[in-house]
Amino acid sequence: MLETISVFILPILIVIFPLYGLIKKVKVYEVFVEGAKEGFEIGVRIIPYLVAILFAIGMFRASGAMDWFIRLLDPVLGLVGFPAEVLPMAVFRPLTGSGSLGVLADMIKTYGEDSIFVQMAATMFGSTETTFYVLAVYFGAVNIRKTRYAVQAGLIADLAGIIAAVAFCSWLFG
Repeated sequence: MLETISVFILPILIVIFPLYGLIKKVKVYEVFVEGAKEGFEIGVRIIPYLVAILFAIGMFRASGAMDWFIRLLDPVLGLVGFPAEVLPMAVFRPLTGSGSLGVLADMIKTYGEDSIFVQMAATMFGSTETTFYVLAVYFGAVNIRKTRYAVQAGLIADLAGIIAAVAFCSWLFG
């Protein structure tokens, strides 16, 4: 029954929203076009933020700083049972989705899709957020300069997801 419902849910929603708007006497098409214009304007405003963060990540990776960072932290991470092989995912995931996807693809090529490192990285990918990307894009789009506790809350959530990914994958697959 759920499979049947899932096939029809999107077409039903596509019909229900405009009908609801018509019942409420809202000019559905005009409101849609106005929202699309606003969305395009926001897209244009966030492009500089996107370019800046992607440039910074590319420079960090291309400079070899990531490899140096991994070698530096490897002894400390080994003491707590955190494999240095998944550190690039832990570093890149809060910064960028596409960069962390690239890290995951590299890990799959290097270690194979059934590797414990790839399983940990894939779990991190699914259980964390691109915190700095989200803050840069969305706060930048509406010109918020003081983020208050958003950075700290986002990074704490990311850290919890990273630790849980390593712990659960070690427990389930290790």
